[in-house]
Amino acid sequence: GTAALIWNEIIREKVTNFIMNQSKEQRILNFVLQNAVRGDPCSVVDTIDKYCSQKEWAMNVGNEKGKILDKTVEEVSPSVALELGTYCGYSAVRISRLLKAGARLLTVEFNPEFAAIAKQMIEFAGVQDKVKLLEGPSEEIIPQLKKKYEVDTLDFVFLDHWKDRYTPDTILLQECNLLRKGSVLLADNVIFPGAPDFLNYVRKNPRFQCTNYPSHLEYMQVEDAMEKAVFLG
Repeated sequence: GTAALIWNEIIREKVTNFIMNQSKEQRILNFVLQNAVRGDPCSVVDTIDKYCSQKEWAMNVGNEKGKILDKTVEEVSPSVALELGTYCGYSAVRISRLLKAGARLLTVEFNPEFAAIAKQMIEFAGVQDKVKLLEGPSEEIIPQLKKKYEVDTLDFVFLDHWKDRYTPDTILLQECNLLRKGSVLLADNVIFPGAPDFLNYVRKNPRFQCTNYPSHLEYMQVEDAMEKAVFLG
């Protein structure tokens, strides 16, 4: 798995970027703009999956784990959801297409280039009325959610950013009183690349009830999993 990632993420990507004079993320967006149906979030998600499974690997949640994400969002039916790690906007589009009327998703992205791509992806999918993209570090944005973005509590949180931020950001969400009894956290990549500190924290914490969903790394046959942690208050 690591060797395949190094090949896809570093060697192959750098060569292609140099030859084409653009980033992989820009290539994904261009493929969507040329091949997906504007205003159709399902078409956008399917087109990204097609590109990343056939042409270039990318760190979206992917369709296999995406179905676990879908099921969780449908079960929670959140009014206010938070995503940490927007990347190209794949999961923001995937989540928002399932939100009920009047619900909103706040998605946080640290990388300005990824944020710019995601903004275009979200608008092309036609879900910009449901999604607010917040650019900056999660540890700065989380404490601003209540006052600046009028969030009372979060019904659903999707963690898919830097793995070493999973635990501190989960603690920060609690310290800022953003979790209520029944708030659901879903964390991606807990096996590969892995988030052992996070698993240790939520599984040993009596305030969380955890469920593990074994799966595979997006677009690869490498073992991975998602962890659901329900906040018990």
